[in-house]
Amino acid sequence: MSHTAVVDSKTAWAGDNNSPFGAGYGKLMMWFFLMSDALSFTGFLAAYGFYRHSYGDIWPSAENVFTHFPFMHGHHPLLYVALMTFILIMSSVTMVLAVEAGHRMDKKGVIKWMFWTIVGGLIFVGSQAWEWYHFIHGTELGAIELGIGTYTLPDGTVEHTQGIIARWADESKQALLLPWREVATDNTSAYLQLTGQAMQDAVAGGHEVYGANLTHNEYGHPLFGDFFFFITGFHGTHVFSGVVLNFIIFVNVIMGTYQKRGHYEMVEKVGLYWHFVDLVWVFVFTFFYLV
Repeated sequence: MSHTAVVDSKTAWAGDNNSPFGAGYGKLMMWFFLMSDALSFTGFLAAYGFYRHSYGDIWPSAENVFTHFPFMHGHHPLLYVALMTFILIMSSVTMVLAVEAGHRMDKKGVIKWMFWTIVGGLIFVGSQAWEWYHFIHGTELGAIELGIGTYTLPDGTVEHTQGIIARWADESKQALLLPWREVATDNTSAYLQLTGQAMQDAVAGGHEVYGANLTHNEYGHPLFGDFFFFITGFHGTHVFSGVVLNFIIFVNVIMGTYQKRGHYEMVEKVGLYWHFVDLVWVFVFTFFYLV
């Protein structure tokens, strides 16, 4: 004798106690989306790590690239990136407070903390745009992108190379630094300084470049710029989308939409997304800027 279980489709996904794991349909779908999105970011960071390992000798160091700080002169390695990270993490804290206020049905509390979450997100997006501008604009020193050619090294050996970035050693441009595949003889630097005829051959076989785009990169291997634009741009798109979602929910809170429903679950849903965006940036910051 067989028994057939009858499930009420109206209550199975209604967000009440009959739903799977006691979670509403919208919240479960948000978790599914975040899991798939996490796999995307994992793939991007894994690809970045693979190519950085493959071209480790000519891969730029982030602390030598991101040295600008608004309204301050001189070099401040990764200081502004650290400030951006702090602001984004604090916006995650304000989101937690907004969700907690929603559990207490505190409309004014939700409005206050959602507002500061939106402000933090806007500051982060603006900071990323500012960082992109300086990365694209480049430094005053510039660099030499070498073409196909044969270059004589100071020790007399001859090397055939293509597409390697040579960085000016100083503003006088009397010498340049050529990222090389072998560590220098003093075992302290992976860069070989070219002077004299070797420098002239290098300059004659290449051209000056400033800043970075998808094909040229003053700071080192062009793939560094490609990954920078793609990974930080992909994450920045997530942050901007989160700001838009937060603003929509913020307006609904002001209008009393969720107060009338008797719960602020929608604030919790967008909170999950915002926490995910913050967590991903911690990994991007660690792998791209610190390691």
